[in-house]
Amino acid sequence: MAARKGSECNCTTLRKASRRISQLYDTALAPSGLKTTQRAILAQIGRSEPTTVGELAEALVMDSGALAHTLKPLERDGLIAVAVDPVDRRNRMITLTRRGRAKLAETDALWAKAQRGFEAALGRAESEALGEVLRSLISDDFAAAFGNVLCASVR
Repeated sequence: MAARKGSECNCTTLRKASRRISQLYDTALAPSGLKTTQRAILAQIGRSEPTTVGELAEALVMDSGALAHTLKPLERDGLIAVAVDPVDRRNRMITLTRRGRAKLAETDALWAKAQRGFEAALGRAESEALGEVLRSLISDDFAAAFGNVLCASVR
């Protein structure tokens, strides 16, 4: 049997795949001036606004601190507004600005083209199957099952 090249680590392979796909999507979104991560954040805000940093971080499966750092350029560029939550002043409410909605709309066709490129390269059935697997990996059930293995006593 031929020796396998590269890592057998699932985490390493997923991170490499994520970086590659992000590079390809970033290239597709380049005319808009947004990176894939920024577009994903704007899209999630649009689906759930107004939202807090904590809620947004949870929806994006991100660390709140890292998300707060990523939000700063979006706020600076006038794509999002961050305001004190009138109900709980400890929270910050995030909404899209008019400019943010326009920028998100501008990226829709670019993002759709990237999606078509992904499906053309991988195949429609494979893309759908991969999507199901990836949604499973980000689920609470997967995290719980993974954690159960880590917590199990070694016998």
